Amino acid sequence: MRQRPLSPHLQAYRLPGTALLSISHRISGVVLTVGTVLGSVLLLALAFDQNAFEQLRDAIATPIGRGALWLWLYAFLFHLCHGVRHLLWDIGWGFERERMQRYVILELVGSVLLLFVVFVTSQILT
Repeated sequence: MRQRPLSPHLQAYRLPGTALLSISHRISGVVLTVGTVLGSVLLLALAFDQNAFEQLRDAIATPIGRGALWLWLYAFLFHLCHGVRHLLWDIGWGFERERMQRYVILELVGSVLLLFVVFVTSQILT
């Protein structure tokens, strides 16, 4: 009797770039949601309690807080770049295999470049 195949799992397959970006797009949406909720808490603290706002502001000023803000910003920019591609797909453009793979790289490079522009701008303005 032949051995039965093992159950398929992600480690057995090499996912294409578009699939990885689709998963990353969903993850960035979750990061954006969590960051937006935390931002709302910060605004509520500002509105109701000066002491609580100062504690939250001090927590954001820590390296972990600043890292979380940059992660949220990158998630926003990545989500934006991927959303533009979805808009192009909605008009029926960019479904060719070569273009799809090229746009995977373009989205990643574009989101990193946008983050770099924001970083440089923030350094200039502060």
